[in-house]
Amino acid sequence: MTLLKQISEAIVNGEKKLTLKLVKDSLDQKITINKIIDEGLAIGIREVGRLWEEGEFFLPELMMGAEIMKAAMDMLNPLIQQQSDIDMKSEGRVVIGTVQGDIHDIGKTLVASMLTASGFEVNDLGADVSIDSFLSEAEKMNADLICMSALLTTTMLIQRNLIKELENKGIRDKYKVLVGGAPINQKWADEIKADGYAENAVSAVKMAKGLLSA
Repeated sequence: MTLLKQISEAIVNGEKKLTLKLVKDSLDQKITINKIIDEGLAIGIREVGRLWEEGEFFLPELMMGAEIMKAAMDMLNPLIQQQSDIDMKSEGRVVIGTVQGDIHDIGKTLVASMLTASGFEVNDLGADVSIDSFLSEAEKMNADLICMSALLTTTMLIQRNLIKELENKGIRDKYKVLVGGAPINQKWADEIKADGYAENAVSAVKMAKGLLSA
């Protein structure tokens, strides 16, 4: 079995230490970062997502897969930045965060990891992110998509306020806006004029691809 196949299987099996060891072994064997991500990590996390969608995996397995993916990308990102000649294909640039006043970020981190695994360039701003931070980072990154998570009914209004701020600045058309979180639904997304709503990490990836290919 190839190292890349072993990486994907280790993610599916929830083996974090083994995954990181295999990634290091792959680098030592001069396997390109593109291949490690595309043919190892991404295949593994997508399989985790598929098994979750089909009811064979549950939230703990999905979260473990995302945690492993994030740890592996944390290992690779410095190398990616050092080697600007690496041809990393990108599905699009994404700024993602949990809105101000809300410190819940498990779901948001999961979405960020799945987007990364699917070929997006992702800037995860963390939790308790202000509207100004979302907008300045989106501008800095020349983002295509702004993803906002809100887990509290008291903070979901921030999602609407950010979209209004985009309108006020005359840059609403510059970004696609995707919203999610426990109290969020399609009705709310329609009400605040978001471009999309996703109820979980797997559907978020599908929605992001759909929005940017439209």
